[in-house]
Amino acid sequence: MITPLIIKRFGKLAVFIACCAPLLWLILKIFAVGPLQLGPNPIENIQDTLGIWGLRMLCATLALTPLTWVTGPSLIRFRRMLGLFAFTYCGLHFLNYLILDQTFDFAAIIEDILKRPFITIGFLGLLTMTPLAITSTNNWRRKLGRHWKHLHRLVYLTVILACWHFYWQVKKDLMEPLIYCLIIAVLLGLRIWRIYRHK
Repeated sequence: MITPLIIKRFGKLAVFIACCAPLLWLILKIFAVGPLQLGPNPIENIQDTLGIWGLRMLCATLALTPLTWVTGPSLIRFRRMLGLFAFTYCGLHFLNYLILDQTFDFAAIIEDILKRPFITIGFLGLLTMTPLAITSTNNWRRKLGRHWKHLHRLVYLTVILACWHFYWQVKKDLMEPLIYCLIIAVLLGLRIWRIYRHK
């Protein structure tokens, strides 16, 4: 049985290992360890893997608050770690596009951001994540005071932009992005329902 004491002692290590696992798996694929391969389009495979795990980490971060309503406050300690991993995966997703896909062709990158809507939305999502990652420390929380919570509500906009980016990026099978849209709608809807209930 998983008790609050076990969560307190080993929870962060377990969450850290779980969050690192997709990146490790991807690295093994990049170096073709054993039967693991990236497939015929390795850059796109890396791009998609990093992006989808960034979105999953965002969903996990949002899911913690509703879970604490049921389990108590012990899970909230993992929110910052999950949020930072979400930023890491999304940042690597962008760096893969910047370095491997576009090879630092900034003219082409700017043209993409301005002319391809799904890239515009994705870039905006990364921009909204950046101040959240920078101000995630306890020191910043003390400096910002009550404004810290207001700033970190940007996560709701971030997750909507990330899902929107994924939806527009998919060309054929929309089932997967629609599933994430549903998950995010439920997670945000639960918050709205709780506010309405309290009022």
